[in-house]
Amino acid sequence: MKSYVSEFIGTALLLAIVAGSGFMGETLGAGNAAVALLGNSIATGAGLYALIVLLGPISGAHFNPVVTLMFWKLGHLNLKKMLGYWVCQFAGAIAGIALMHVMFSLPIIQESTKARAGLGIWVSELVSTLVLLSVIHIGDKQSKDKVPMLVALTVTAGYWFTSSTFFSNPAVAVARSFTNTFVGIAPSSVFGFVLAEVAAAILVVAFLAFTEPKENKAYTRGL
Repeated sequence: MKSYVSEFIGTALLLAIVAGSGFMGETLGAGNAAVALLGNSIATGAGLYALIVLLGPISGAHFNPVVTLMFWKLGHLNLKKMLGYWVCQFAGAIAGIALMHVMFSLPIIQESTKARAGLGIWVSELVSTLVLLSVIHIGDKQSKDKVPMLVALTVTAGYWFTSSTFFSNPAVAVARSFTNTFVGIAPSSVFGFVLAEVAAAILVVAFLAFTEPKENKAYTRGL
């Protein structure tokens, strides 16, 4: 139960940080998108680092359905726990957006009008997710103690080098459709993001199944 609570709270706080810093940056920057994105990226990276360090020992600090999928494939958790994590991540992400709205005295129920679509955006999101999953997997194998820093820095950089601003998380994409603030995404654009993210996860899982068959077979026997 602790791990499920950890995933819910961690994902909720992550979304509150993402949305809150975006709103604060846009407000204080008087509409300057570059200033807003700078504040948004720094706050997200810093918050993500703290959350991973604190909650990693409890649940692994996935906060992301495609990360959970990858670790399930590697045998780090069973199918029941993966599904439980997914529920907590999606619910936590939406709760985090609602919390941000309450903190800034905004209408709790919103729908974003910010369209984010097009081939470039979708390719960007595919690449973003591939990069994130690769950093997590390689870091977990080669330098486990540095994973929080690696992920935080990757996400911070990703805000700036990708046209999609590095969502790389289906729960984040869905939740951000519920806020009409700086970080919002129109509901009509969510499917393209989620499709790109899931496609990237499938590519990574397929690659791992080919390159690391021993780990995957061990998991299958355990299941």
